[in-house]
Amino acid sequence: MAHLTVAHTAQLEPAVLESARLVVRAAFVQDRVGSAQGSFTDEDWDHALGGMHALVHDGEELVAHGSVVQRRFLHAGRSWRVGYVEAVGVAARARRRGHGSAVMGALEEIIRRAYDFGALSATDDGAPLYRSRGWQPWRGPVSALAPSGLLRTPDEDGAVHLLPLRADLDPAAELTCDWRDGDLW
Repeated sequence: MAHLTVAHTAQLEPAVLESARLVVRAAFVQDRVGSAQGSFTDEDWDHALGGMHALVHDGEELVAHGSVVQRRFLHAGRSWRVGYVEAVGVAARARRRGHGSAVMGALEEIIRRAYDFGALSATDDGAPLYRSRGWQPWRGPVSALAPSGLLRTPDEDGAVHLLPLRADLDPAAELTCDWRDGDLW
């Protein structure tokens, strides 16, 4: 029987975190076979740490993971406190059983209670799940606030999704994320 656990990074044992990293890495590699983006790097995993994790175990085996971390985005002349979803993955043998939805449901509840809005960068494989849950693609250009100034990130145009799309956000305007090593979105 599957069960969901929600915990902060600091509350999880190193072995659980390593299992989660391996589940997500395998999910990304399997989903993107033949793609230039077919990897989940150590930097990608680092982005998933320091926030809240949702984990699904089937018996003793970890079969699904996702996390939400705090980031700062710039939009409409202000800084927004954003719950950013990272490292969502389901083991291949456990797919199509609602585990991804369970993970996202837990993360969305955290976002609704703690952040101005949620954001994520969806892969082609992940986008249908997020859209089915009410996440909406950002239509405007996206950028990052780099050490050298504003850096346009056109490869992410259309991949960034928000929840909820608030009335005080203009989805056709620019959205800028904070800087970090590795993938910016």
